[in-house]
Amino acid sequence: MATRSVLLALVVLDLLFYVPPGRGGPNVYIQKIFASCWRLHGFCRQKCLKKEEYHILCDTTRFCCVNPKYLPLLTGK
Repeated sequence: MATRSVLLALVVLDLLFYVPPGRGGPNVYIQKIFASCWRLHGFCRQKCLKKEEYHILCDTTRFCCVNPKYLPLLTGK
């Protein structure tokens, strides 16, 4: 009986760590979190949309595009 429980636990853990390829299912939410930046308000993209502004770099090829209302206010001169 203990062997079945251990085997079941291993199968469940294996399924939890498996990330199937593609953009369907619950992985869309996981991909959105990992593709986000600037406190989850921005998105890593090759080119920002018209309503977004570039703020920081996500990596060497992508920009962190953020809606201006989420950016910090610049004060002083």
